[in-house]
Amino acid sequence: MLQGGQNWELFGYDMRKVGRHWLAAWRDLLLGHDSPVRARLDEVVALRSEDDERCYQAGQPSRETGAACKAILLPDELVLARTLSLPLAAEGSLQQVLALEVNANSPFAPDDTGHGWRILDRSDSQLQVQLVIVSLSAVMTYLGQHYDIHDPRAREVWARSSGELVVIQGFGEQLREQRYRKRLLRCAAMLAGAALLVLAGFAVAAGFKGAEAARVAAMAERVQAEAANASRLRSSLSRANETIAAVNQVTAAYPNPHRELARLTRLLDDTASVERFSMKGLE
Repeated sequence: MLQGGQNWELFGYDMRKVGRHWLAAWRDLLLGHDSPVRARLDEVVALRSEDDERCYQAGQPSRETGAACKAILLPDELVLARTLSLPLAAEGSLQQVLALEVNANSPFAPDDTGHGWRILDRSDSQLQVQLVIVSLSAVMTYLGQHYDIHDPRAREVWARSSGELVVIQGFGEQLREQRYRKRLLRCAAMLAGAALLVLAGFAVAAGFKGAEAARVAAMAERVQAEAANASRLRSSLSRANETIAAVNQVTAAYPNPHRELARLTRLLDDTASVERFSMKGLE
């Protein structure tokens, strides 16, 4: 029910933000770090640390090797991490909320601050978000000293916090995002093509059914016409039978005198003659 004095609220939800929540849900489904779609379509990333190199897909270990996307794992001393508990209603504008949180808590200058985040848990009313803040200059110094990397777009930069891997935004993650979005578009095109094929199949089946229905209708009309003709012939036959029965009745009541005359001709010789002949019924 609409609450009094809050004409835009329905069951406690601000109806003016339904579109934003709807878009946020689709964004999380397709682009979120814990998205089941990303877990299947995301690029494999070779994550290099000071100790070893391992491959990950959507933040989870992968058995594949030879990944096209590369990432560097920052040491813990370069990372400031914080776990946030946010209301579920903030999910629709999570980017803005986290940007305000970074500006309020970063010890670095605004133009020297980089951050990343990941949703750890989601309940009916709360979001658990892992927020990571780094100094961009410190990160680039580390990359240059340990990996001889001086282009921020050359590699992705990841951090580990609370056992979870978090991607720091603003480095080389755009390559992986572009590849992932291309895969999404290809999959969407394939699904659209499959849907069109299914619709075409239904359309062809409907066309065949329509043609068959038209043929059955034409056959029904032809059968009805033939039935009407047969009915007319039956009526004519019935009238003819009635006529024949009437003729038979007349013939039975009034026999043909020629038959009797022929019989008399056979019985009498040529010298005999009939002066008078009368016939009444069979007499």
